[in-house]
Order: sequence, then structure tokens, then C-alpha cells
Amino acid sequence: MLDAKQHQGKFGEDYVRVLASAAGLVVLTQDNDSDGVDLGFRATGRYGHVQSPMIEAQVKTWSKPTESSGRLHYRGLNEWQFNKLAGPNFSVPRYLFLICVPSDPLEYAAFRSEGVLLRHLGYYVSLRSETPVAEPDRERSRPVSVPTVNVLTAQELRRLTESRTAW
Repeated sequence: MLDAKQHQGKFGEDYVRVLASAAGLVVLTQDNDSDGVDLGFRATGRYGHVQSPMIEAQVKTWSKPTESSGRLHYRGLNEWQFNKLAGPNFSVPRYLFLICVPSDPLEYAAFRSEGVLLRHLGYYVSLRSETPVAEPDRERSRPVSVPTVNVLTAQELRRLTESRTAW
């Protein structure tokens, strides 16, 4: 059986996989997490001048989100993790996917006559315009502000993947 942290993290990644499946995207996994990426997403075919565009994401889960002024204030990244997402120098666009989940794992999914409901919502943010930390420390937190209008849906995940200018 997974411990609580592993369970929450696995649910977050599976939540995003369900969205990718609904969007018709290919999900790519990394050999290990040494580069700060959990999952990659690829659209098949040509989109403008790009063949098989893709994005990468670090997936984080959060059971007690704090929000004000239309933004989630996430403090779960350390400076090393932040640097793996920050700045413009990646050949593949990178995002932070933040999946807000219930505190009780028994509430992650609910079954209805019309289908399965996954709880709660996922959000995304690009840290492309952020400056990486000069001397990152894995022990120091780096807060990130995530707009609540950036709801991660199947349609939005597909748009992010197909559009290299969206990031």
C-alpha cells in the first residue's frame, strides 16, 4: 500500500493522465526525475510549422490550497525544483501542474450514475518569465503564484501542447 504522500502524488499524475487521454494526447514518462519533469505530452500530427509538438510538466498535488485575489499561493517547490521550470531556455515548454485534491483520499474519486468524478481541480502555470535562483538550495522553498483562471482541462492541455506560443 502506498503511504499518504505517494498516494496523493500518484493520484495527481493519474488525474493529468486522464485529461491527456481525453484530449487525445500521447503521455511520455521520464526514466527518472533528475530533470524536474514528471510527464511529457505530445500531440500527433502537424500544427502550423511544428510536427508532433510537446510540452513537459512537473505535477504537484495540494490538499490545503490557499487562494487570494484570484491566485493560488503554492509553497511546495524548493529552489532546485523551481529552477527546473523557470526561465526561457528550455527547448520544450515546461509547466507546473498543480492538482488540488481532497484531504481524505477516499474522496479522490466519486462514482455517479453518469460516470466517475475526479476531485478537485488542476491548474497550470508557466514559469518561463521567472528568473531562476542563482544558487538553489533544496532546503529552501520558492513560492509560486498560480492564476485560478488557469484551470487544467483536457481542452486546455491540448491547447498548451499544440501551441508553442502559449507558454
